[in-house]
Amino acid sequence: MTLPLMPKATAVWLVENTALSFEQIAEFCGMHPLEVQGIADGEVSGGIRGLDPTANGQLSLDEIRRAEKDPKARLELSSTARQYITHKTKGSRYTPVARRQDKPDAIAWLIKHYPTMTDAQIAKLVGTTKNTIQAVRGKTHWNSSNIKPRDPVLLGLCTQTHLDAAVSSIKPEPGQPQPEEGTAA
Repeated sequence: MTLPLMPKATAVWLVENTALSFEQIAEFCGMHPLEVQGIADGEVSGGIRGLDPTANGQLSLDEIRRAEKDPKARLELSSTARQYITHKTKGSRYTPVARRQDKPDAIAWLIKHYPTMTDAQIAKLVGTTKNTIQAVRGKTHWNSSNIKPRDPVLLGLCTQTHLDAAVSSIKPEPGQPQPEEGTAA
């Protein structure tokens, strides 16, 4: 299910301005009903300002009224908002500071298990630079003595779907079979 932009702020606004049940708000915002109850009690998200989903076109007032009348009804994002939110923009993605030191380990794992994967494919998959990949490949990385090959999916640097797509796009060297999806050599 597609979540609204800024789900906690949207939940705060819905709690303060509607008669929707905690379950309805929780499902719409991708939260747990107890977290929504905590918002209503003032225990959670004390500093978050509510975001009106009707003002930015994510919900219509008619949709809110419909859901208020029927406690079993579920809120639906407007079709224009759904198209905007699900549209994948190009560009680099943010990697938390705590996971950045894991990138050389993921690069080493990819080089070990898929040696024919290009530097561009690895850079796109893990979100790193070609210079870092070359340093890990050539064992000239400043921390090369501590690099241990670890699966980038388990490190949270990419999803299994993205890894499978990257593996399936590898061009094998002449005379070598193409690796199967989801398997490590």
